[in-house]
Amino acid sequence: MNKFKSGFVVIVGKPNVGKSTLINLILKEKLSIVTPKPQTTRQSIKGIYTDEQRQIIFLDTPGFLQPKYLLQEKMMEYLLSSLKDADLIVFITDVKTFPTEYDEQLLEIIKKSNTPKIAILNKTDLANQTEVTEKQIMLSEYGFDKIFTSSFITYFDKDLFLDTITQYLPENPPFYDPDTVSDQGMKFFVQEIIREKIFLNFSQEIPYSTTVTVEQYKEYDNKVEILANIWLERQSQKPIIIGRNGEMIKKIRVQSEKEIHAIVGKRVKLQLWVKIKKNWRKKKNALKEFGYK
Repeated sequence: MNKFKSGFVVIVGKPNVGKSTLINLILKEKLSIVTPKPQTTRQSIKGIYTDEQRQIIFLDTPGFLQPKYLLQEKMMEYLLSSLKDADLIVFITDVKTFPTEYDEQLLEIIKKSNTPKIAILNKTDLANQTEVTEKQIMLSEYGFDKIFTSSFITYFDKDLFLDTITQYLPENPPFYDPDTVSDQGMKFFVQEIIREKIFLNFSQEIPYSTTVTVEQYKEYDNKVEILANIWLERQSQKPIIIGRNGEMIKKIRVQSEKEIHAIVGKRVKLQLWVKIKKNWRKKKNALKEFGYK
């Protein structure tokens, strides 16, 4: 009888190649928010997959970047720390764009690690076979143990992927209860859901200047009541996120309530307040206050 295996798998790649989509696909739960904008993921988010033979703790990391302010430095710390702690590194890239300068910089970082590495060449449904083969050969030069070709939208061999990962995991008892899919509580996911709606509804600087904190989360038999703050960096951003006659803030609230309802299965009453914390992305105390430790 095979012994139980348990370990940590870090998923890395440039923004929008499918890191968060992969974790959501495997767990059949939306743990990581997904938007077309870079820097959507700001912290390492654990997604926990457990069955009879293994427990795989996936770490969805912020995209690699050259930090321009303190928040981005924290994001890089999450990424580098995750690489050190992992039993396996999974690098994801887009077949149509690989190799970008971004890919090459990240590959040089993970190449220095002694941790086993596999790669996923994603969005292969958008390329011909010659293009796919060419990119596979280029990836093989970076010392990956295995290279998967896939499209998370149309085709992904989940069982083969999980079985491959399992080969690299140490024999361990599970780190988490088998029913646990994340180490984060509902407050965190509510914050992420609201932040996702801001990313999807606004362009330019607003999403990146925004963070969300849940001040109150009360669950009753038939409803959930939530009080959350949307934090901005400048007073001039406040009327933009509120919108004319409160239309935009209402849109964020309604969209967020709908998604939270789908998770908790109860009526959701969400109150949103817009507040200012000047230049919070550049201040150590503000970052700590908002959970970026």
